[in-house]
Amino acid sequence: MILEHADLRIDPTRAADFEAAIERGVTTAIAPAQGFQGYKVNRSQETPGRYVLMIYWATLEDHTVGFRQSPAFTEWRGIVGPYFLQPPVVEHFELVCKSA
Repeated sequence: MILEHADLRIDPTRAADFEAAIERGVTTAIAPAQGFQGYKVNRSQETPGRYVLMIYWATLEDHTVGFRQSPAFTEWRGIVGPYFLQPPVVEHFELVCKSA
């Protein structure tokens, strides 16, 4: 399993609208994608307007090829992109160890 970690920055005055948009975007555009295995969104307590989106994919290619090169990616960015103050910083991680 691969973890996509996206650091998102938005205008904090638009937080409620963004939170609704990100849930709608994941549900409609990302969740149907091949290899999608779940997601979480966390809001920073120290930095207003900062969010971390974590999406779990079966493989790296499910995200970087299957989703990112599909029309669904354009749909996703159309829903959440208008809220971004800067391009998201996205990295991919593989699990090394975890607690029980």
